Amino acid sequence: MILYVLRRLAAGLVLAVLVTMITFALLSTSFDDVASSIVGSGATPDLVQDQKAQLGLHRPLFAQYLDWLSHAVRGDLGLSYFTSEPVRSAIAARLGVTLSIVLAALLVTVVISVVLGVLAATRGGAVDRIAQGVSMLGYLVPNLLIAIALVYVLAIELRWFPATGYTPLSENPARWVSTITIPVVALMMSGVASLTSQIRGAMIGELRKDYVRTLRTRGIPTRSIVLRHALRGAAGPALTVLSLEFIQMLGGALIIEQVFALPGFGQYAFNASLQGDIPIIMSISLFGVLLVVGVNLVVDLVNGWLNPKARILS
Repeated sequence: MILYVLRRLAAGLVLAVLVTMITFALLSTSFDDVASSIVGSGATPDLVQDQKAQLGLHRPLFAQYLDWLSHAVRGDLGLSYFTSEPVRSAIAARLGVTLSIVLAALLVTVVISVVLGVLAATRGGAVDRIAQGVSMLGYLVPNLLIAIALVYVLAIELRWFPATGYTPLSENPARWVSTITIPVVALMMSGVASLTSQIRGAMIGELRKDYVRTLRTRGIPTRSIVLRHALRGAAGPALTVLSLEFIQMLGGALIIEQVFALPGFGQYAFNASLQGDIPIIMSISLFGVLLVVGVNLVVDLVNGWLNPKARILS
């Protein structure tokens, strides 16, 4: 198991190098545009070249990448070209906003999906139709449309929640809940759709297996069979879907944060992309790769714990 983890981490580091290298190569085509944006609209070619020299963008491309990589390995992600703010501290300050929304959406998604999926698989009938209806709604309606509808109904018409803004949890917990409620609901809809369908299908498959019939003949209560045995067997595929939804929610946060004017990581990444702020874009690429590798590794380890047959022993 330890060797497996080390191999996955090594592969993840190689992937991070490749992705950031390709990203930097693609960004190199916009070096002149970035320098022009920093200097201003009235920039002359000489001023643009001087700005590129100040930023070090005139050097050979591979030398620039190695310089960035050597600093990134030490935790130095550089300074923003436009604000001179340290990228690492800027990301850390904004990541908390995004994670508070995404993790809250993920928690609510898990609770609703498990309840709906298990009830749909065990009871069928109207409950099953409701679960499938919720899944269909989540699949068909885009998160952006849901967000706009929720703002109109809950914030503008009913005035139950603020339409925009964010209050940190440490500052005012009640206000924090009110500011993230609509973004969380908008963000979790597609996740509930995917996870509910997965849990429902996996639970139906588990309940039809021979070991479940054996447990029933031994007089084991149905609730115990469902919650202690069948649900554990169905958790593996559901975890895979959940990991994908977590990554998708982080991407969806980019849109949600724009709609609700939230000062999070998604809005920071969006603005950096528009400006062509290379240190920020490179850091975001690195963070994205490491996040995907880390989430997949955790899911594999949890699957191995839930299902001994899936464990990697090498």
